[in-house]
Amino acid sequence: MASLACRGLRRRPIRSVLVLAGVAVAVFLYCTADAMRSGVERATRSASSETALIVYRQNRFCPFTSQLPQSYERAIARIPGVASVVPVKIVVSNCRASLDVVTFRGVPAKDFATSHAAETSPETMSRWLQRSDSALIGRELAERRKLKPGDRFTAAGVDAYVAGILESETPQDQSSAFVHLSFLQEQAKRGGTGGVVTQFDVRVTDPLKLDEVARAIDKHFANDESPTTTRAETAHVARAATDVIVLVQFAEVLGIAALVAVFALVANAIVLSMRNREMEISVLQTLGFRGMHIGMLVLFEAFLLGSIGGGIGAAFSYGAIALARTAMTMEGVSIAIPPSIAIALTGVAIANVLSLLAGVIPAILASRQTIVMGFRS
Repeated sequence: MASLACRGLRRRPIRSVLVLAGVAVAVFLYCTADAMRSGVERATRSASSETALIVYRQNRFCPFTSQLPQSYERAIARIPGVASVVPVKIVVSNCRASLDVVTFRGVPAKDFATSHAAETSPETMSRWLQRSDSALIGRELAERRKLKPGDRFTAAGVDAYVAGILESETPQDQSSAFVHLSFLQEQAKRGGTGGVVTQFDVRVTDPLKLDEVARAIDKHFANDESPTTTRAETAHVARAATDVIVLVQFAEVLGIAALVAVFALVANAIVLSMRNREMEISVLQTLGFRGMHIGMLVLFEAFLLGSIGGGIGAAFSYGAIALARTAMTMEGVSIAIPPSIAIALTGVAIANVLSLLAGVIPAILASRQTIVMGFRS
């Protein structure tokens, strides 16, 4: 049966190649859109154990416009329920939605060395601490810009020395360059040589009090010269990446439409193939093939179209995402698009199921064909 199905596809090579190409493109679109959805979901999914808050300037969106006095750090630390406060200066090469944005994060050296010690080697962290102009580059950003330790890195008006690569599971860290806070404040030339930051990263002692602490922080600075808006980290990412999320939702619709195209392509190919092979089916019946065998042969051809085309499309999608190392960035917030074997296998499985469904009606019609009808055709 497998041999006959393969021969049936080879008899019309141009048609078979075009159908395989169409299925491959459709599965490629689906897998790529689903990878984008996975990246957005990973970056914006809130968990009951979340303890991170982002304190931002009220009614500000781009990091260039959010300026808070660094002295707020002491006031935030005294609020009940706050475990730690880290002032952060952010400089981005582009505030609009883009696939290639460099994000510099200026952080206090001691706080960063303590919180990220497990993500770098002691030698790398030591190099970063020794040089005031050094940067630790996230893995995604390093691979996208072909950076390695010892390189000079210039972007967004900031020139830094690459001290090492940061191995972090946090999506935001993977596409960022971490530098010393005082160095970035000087390089950015916004707010003089210090005293002004973009945001505060706050950790709370109890996840159940996340909203309560956020309200307390905003209430404390409500009448200040620089009022704040405090959100959970995932909520902050979701708000900043609103346009990106809309684009991903549109891409999902496109991916679903592509899967519908798989069904149509395979069904059309099988129907045309069966019309051209009515006499061949009668010959097979004369040789002893039953209706069940004919139907299985048609389904097998449909399955081959779906599995081969789907496998090619899924493989290309996985390879393109893995090589591109793309991250969607907006307002200083990065959402990485991760390559996923599970998504690729899901795309192939869906293509197989749709192909089998597309072959059901042609298989039933072929199995019911009489010998006389085939020879008369």
